[in-house]
Amino acid sequence: MEDWKTIKEELLKNPKVLREYKKLEPRYKVISQLIEARLKSGVTQAVLAKKLGTKQSAISRLEAGGINPTVDFLQKIAAALNL
Repeated sequence: MEDWKTIKEELLKNPKVLREYKKLEPRYKVISQLIEARLKSGVTQAVLAKKLGTKQSAISRLEAGGINPTVDFLQKIAAALNL
């Protein structure tokens, strides 16, 4: 079985895949940074959700890339994590 790096390299050789990957890259960088900050803070998704007045499932969807958050929501998360 091939590892993820090999599969990713193969997929990104396709210009259409590469173009879509590059379009999504900034979004997933932000998500990765938020997850990292949350984990560094020792805050669970449930605790963060409570601080934001939302549900844990909303944080989970955000971290999975399933929603497109507003700048306001990102600012609330940053404030809740003291960033």
